[in-house]
Amino acid sequence: MWGGGMAAKPTKADLVDFDELTKTELEEMLAGGEIVIQSHRILAKTEDNIVGEILKDQGTFYEWNHYPDGDIYDFETHSQYYYHAHPPEERSGEHGHFHTFLRPDGMPPGITPALVPDFKMPEDEDDALSHLAGVSMDQKGLPIKLFTTNRWVTGEVWYTAKDVCRLLNYFNIDLAHPSWPVNRWITGMVTLFRPQIRELLYMRDVAVAAWQEKYPDDSVYEDRNLEVTSEMEVDIDGQIQAVTAALGARKGKTKKPAAKPAKKPAKKKASG
Repeated sequence: MWGGGMAAKPTKADLVDFDELTKTELEEMLAGGEIVIQSHRILAKTEDNIVGEILKDQGTFYEWNHYPDGDIYDFETHSQYYYHAHPPEERSGEHGHFHTFLRPDGMPPGITPALVPDFKMPEDEDDALSHLAGVSMDQKGLPIKLFTTNRWVTGEVWYTAKDVCRLLNYFNIDLAHPSWPVNRWITGMVTLFRPQIRELLYMRDVAVAAWQEKYPDDSVYEDRNLEVTSEMEVDIDGQIQAVTAALGARKGKTKKPAAKPAKKPAKKKASG
């Protein structure tokens, strides 16, 4: 648990029942995992990593600043992300983290902001963005955690966990700027860990509801004492192995069609 805020009990990867996932989703997750591995492999060839790549040519690295400046925004998918860091004492073992978002113009029909008590729609409706998940990175530029946050942390508009779960399928940074490997990587991470992110989002809503019940006179979504609402450690190799095993089990369970019984030759009628 990081300092400065309260976090719900971390979700463990083994809470996800891969047998309950559809074959299509498992295949999408595996494809996402392949993108993640490929991104690491390509950058490692030049002794680079995800964090170093996103900070390349950005000048002095300052805590709290967004990198790259102005964030990364895909105008076709309306997906968005940035990288930044908190003071070390607030994020033990972390170099910094990515925040991922989807804006309303990229959301499917039927998604609307949650009508929480202090809800205010931005003047520009496309500013009613939803935070999907954060990805914490270590000093080696490798992912170590996924997490969700309270509303005030990113200035998002609040959507229910059920709705945000639907948005995960629409997150896609399909751009070459500022780094094709990082853009593909962040997209792949959201896809590979989609089931765990769904769990974290539901835990987020439980944590917020519990906090509101404990402090009924405070505005829970703006309470600076509630920052990280759920978190879990990540294991890329372990996740890919679990997905591969689940897909392999599906193939093993595929039943061959039963052989049709051979037709017996018809008896010849006796002549006479």
